[in-house]
Amino acid sequence: MSEITLYDFELDENCYKVRLLLSVLGLSYRKVAVNVVPGREHLAPALMALNPRGSLPILTNSEFVLSEAEAIMIYLARAYDNGNAWLPTDPKAHGLVAMWLQFAGRDLHAAFLARRLAMFDASGDEVALGFAARSAFRLMEDHMTAREFDRAAWFVGDNPSLADLALFPAIALSRDFGIEHEAYPALRRWMRRVRAIPGFVTMPGIPDYY
Repeated sequence: MSEITLYDFELDENCYKVRLLLSVLGLSYRKVAVNVVPGREHLAPALMALNPRGSLPILTNSEFVLSEAEAIMIYLARAYDNGNAWLPTDPKAHGLVAMWLQFAGRDLHAAFLARRLAMFDASGDEVALGFAARSAFRLMEDHMTAREFDRAAWFVGDNPSLADLALFPAIALSRDFGIEHEAYPALRRWMRRVRAIPGFVTMPGIPDYY
């Protein structure tokens, strides 16, 4: 297949989701660093031509351009994971992974905005964003608690999936905007398991231990 190019901002958790999957899949790629803060390069004409929404990450190859982290992750899993380990073909498991991918892109968006507000002085309602982020984390904690009660280690199925990789960054980086991990013991154990996945890579802000 043609060379993968990732337009990336090192401190963006959505970009990190894609870097993490690329690493666990063992894929080589060309990374183009984009200075989002303070440079606002993601709004430059060349990048707006690739993604008119003005967001990162953006993935390109010789065939097409793709944006939105979860969409990119689905593409990479389908294109390069021959064993279908990360995006199962079983209808039930596939549907559950898709459900958590939507949760990552929708319900955890408040955590993304809260972190951006704390780190980059962006606009937003700090209290409302923090409340929404905690609510999403509580849903994740309750789910993982139930999964562990059933002797399961991952959000879906018996092995890690795209769901785990997509959900990991928001809670792992929550200390950047003032949410500690002590209230989420099941997620802390799960985060340790994610860190042990072969090919795991970290990013600035993710603690070395939980």
